Amino acid sequence: MATIRARERQDGGTVYQVQVRLRGYPTQTASFARKTDAKDWAQRTESAIREGRHFKNREARRHTLHDALDRYRREKLPAISNQPSMRGHLDWWDRELGAYTMADVTPALIVGRRDSLATEILERTKQPRSPSTVNRYLETLSSVLSAAVKEWQWLDDTPMRKVSKLRQPQGRVRFLDDDERKALLEACKESSHPYLETIVILALSTGARFSELMNLRWSNVDMDRGFAYLHETKNNERRAIPLV
Repeated sequence: MATIRARERQDGGTVYQVQVRLRGYPTQTASFARKTDAKDWAQRTESAIREGRHFKNREARRHTLHDALDRYRREKLPAISNQPSMRGHLDWWDRELGAYTMADVTPALIVGRRDSLATEILERTKQPRSPSTVNRYLETLSSVLSAAVKEWQWLDDTPMRKVSKLRQPQGRVRFLDDDERKALLEACKESSHPYLETIVILALSTGARFSELMNLRWSNVDMDRGFAYLHETKNNERRAIPLV
């Protein structure tokens, strides 16, 4: 229930102090210059507490996006195989939106930064980012906000539900012909990297991704049966690839 008390200020005016007490919840307090505002706040706050909305919103106001990004770096990033790329995404969002409270990270705000990502000319390439690259930035932010909803209870829902990804052009499927494959392997032999040729041969013969091959260990290779077992894949699903 709510109680409202009128207090006289030093300048002779009146301030209305409100307390909302509900069993099982911490007391909520606020002060207003008008009694009608005090009553309105008390009714809205009591309803929000009963419906489970008030304290979730309070958590969203208490934490900034920087807090969420920093916690994600500490708790989630170490278990992700593609750390360098994702760390770069996290740092970018931190620079752009880190100062905003979680409650103020709206779909419109994210869309504005999405469009900035898509139009910014990169100094290294003199070209804007591709739609697929922009979408990976969005996926990283989505992972952070999902953790804030499902695990940390800092948000009631993720604003990413209302943010569309950029449309990506369909990739062209193409295979190396015999001459191209031979030239590629010859170039690998001339490389100073001791394992480049082996990595390329495995990639050509198995179709495995680069990150999957980099995480492959001898303990995952069964030479007798002719299979390699990938435990860290893009979809987090283990699979076996034949060694031909």
